[in-house]
Amino acid sequence: MNPFGILIGLVTFTIIGLGFPLVIRGERYLGYLWWPYMMGIGFLIIIASLFISTDWLSVVTGVLGATFVWGSTELKEQAVRAELGWFPFNANKIKPPFEEVIKKWKAPHL
Repeated sequence: MNPFGILIGLVTFTIIGLGFPLVIRGERYLGYLWWPYMMGIGFLIIIASLFISTDWLSVVTGVLGATFVWGSTELKEQAVRAELGWFPFNANKIKPPFEEVIKKWKAPHL
């Protein structure tokens, strides 16, 4: 009997579940304009997972990176939900570096 699949499934479920508060809190305190930084962190984590020789740690690291990439695509949608009143809105958000450049880019979505 090999519990590897079940354990990885539970860990993946937990990491993805923690991604939801990451998006909600990230948008509330930082704003959706931080999406390129969040996406970059996610891709760096995914690339790091390629160099980890332990199977379970590589899988968990890859799932963590993918969760960050997914979260970066959800920040704009979360901003819309906050403006609709579904979530608390914070007008005093921390501005990202290169804010004017990022505003010209279209925010990704899935």
